Amino acid sequence: MPGQNIRRSFDQELRSLANQIGAMGGHAERMVEQAVGALVSGDTELARIVIENDAFLDLKEREIGENAVAIIAKRQPMAGDLREIVGAIRISSDLERVGDLAKNIAKRVAAIAEVRQPTQLFRGISALSDLALAQLKEVLDAYASRLPDKISFVRDRDEDIDAMYTSLFRELLTYMMEDPRNITACTHLVFCAKNIERVGDHATNIAETVYHIITGATLPAERPKEDMSHRVTAPGSVQKGG
Repeated sequence: MPGQNIRRSFDQELRSLANQIGAMGGHAERMVEQAVGALVSGDTELARIVIENDAFLDLKEREIGENAVAIIAKRQPMAGDLREIVGAIRISSDLERVGDLAKNIAKRVAAIAEVRQPTQLFRGISALSDLALAQLKEVLDAYASRLPDKISFVRDRDEDIDAMYTSLFRELLTYMMEDPRNITACTHLVFCAKNIERVGDHATNIAETVYHIITGATLPAERPKEDMSHRVTAPGSVQKGG
């Protein structure tokens, strides 16, 4: 029947959007993993590859946006179908930003490699990256499975990422105060850590979008998303109120 054929064709277009999001998600995960790996090992060649690979996410975001607009114009979707399409646009934007964050990390690899520092300076970066990547992966799995109960972990994980970033910020600040020779590398690492923390924020954004796609409701806003590094003071100093 014509109506069934139209619906079947529409469902295929929606699946194509979802598949494109899946490809973007896997690529973004690899970029972050490789960028941090290059940072820890001082591998400037791997860092160069990460920077070049960002073009794929830029291209995919544009393609998803164009495809989504074409589907809306042709199908005039309602309710859940419209949420699916608009959600794909929003998720692709977050994933493109994750790629930018990975590229930002990769761009600092060469500068840090020139002034190699003790291994312990990179342990916190690796741990923070593992946490952020786990969150991103689980959010993308929730999108693929369309199971809203998989999203319940997101805020706890995001709090853990923020807390770990704040602790790492304090640790790097201590290293800089103890030895001025650490200042250059630690300054770059602070920026890298912030980029990783922002990956967690984008994963949270994706979780909120996925929840809305599945349920049509907004994920309750239980807490503001922020790290506490702006409230960190130098060891031994007194923080003033206000």
